Amino acid sequence: MGELFRECSARPGRRLRDASREHFRVKRWRFFSILVLVAASARVEAGCVDPATLAHSAASITRHFDDKEQAAQPGVLAIRGTGWFLSPTSMVTVEHVAAAMKLSDQDWKDIELQIGESRQSIPARIQRLAGSHKEKIAVLELQTAFAGASGFALRLEPLVREVPLVSLAYPGNRLRVAGGRFVEYGDGDRLAGTALLEMYDGDDRLVLDHGASGAPVLDCSGRVVAVVSNLFTTTLQFMAHAIRISTAWGTPNVVSVPAQVLKDSSRVE
Repeated sequence: MGELFRECSARPGRRLRDASREHFRVKRWRFFSILVLVAASARVEAGCVDPATLAHSAASITRHFDDKEQAAQPGVLAIRGTGWFLSPTSMVTVEHVAAAMKLSDQDWKDIELQIGESRQSIPARIQRLAGSHKEKIAVLELQTAFAGASGFALRLEPLVREVPLVSLAYPGNRLRVAGGRFVEYGDGDRLAGTALLEMYDGDDRLVLDHGASGAPVLDCSGRVVAVVSNLFTTTLQFMAHAIRISTAWGTPNVVSVPAQVLKDSSRVE
């Protein structure tokens, strides 16, 4: 589920869109992807790591298309999502972000990385895809290091119900923080290999929205446990307006890929 969406108009008739993809359907819910930063880290579960101390390890990532690529996708100037560092030259996102950016495992293509006011364009390519189910993680190799970047550690042991979680993401190219909990692992043909979460910022259950695909989900010690892939939403038609709403409180609203699929990567703790 989920759908390819467009975030904003770059100029008349030409738009930049965030990375998502045509996905699967679960009842009437749709999957989107992505996350948000409110500087109020106090909203995150008490006792958890302060997200502000980890902001240098996650970035907004954008691939601007050249003229030939734009001609193949009229109106689309670029694809944007969220990524995070394993090391200064190794970055992680979800596979559908890398695919939408048309990255490959052979050719170097420039992507723009931004953390706060720091922005840098770096050639990147796909080092490997991790995971054996429909939802996968993409590990990107950067040709040069992003100055000041620090890699996250990974937590590979299984999650238990109700464990508190926090996430950093760049919806709308703006850093936001979400808190929440692990609900359960997905099953069945469409959710196998996923971790289902309930994440929010205050009463905002769509905090992981357009642009948050690929965002890290962390435990209270700051280790990555999963990568954001999609949101569960449904759309209601009200008069001439379509309104997206999240799932009910107490139920999962975020689909993620567990970090266990990265078990061969560095900095496992």
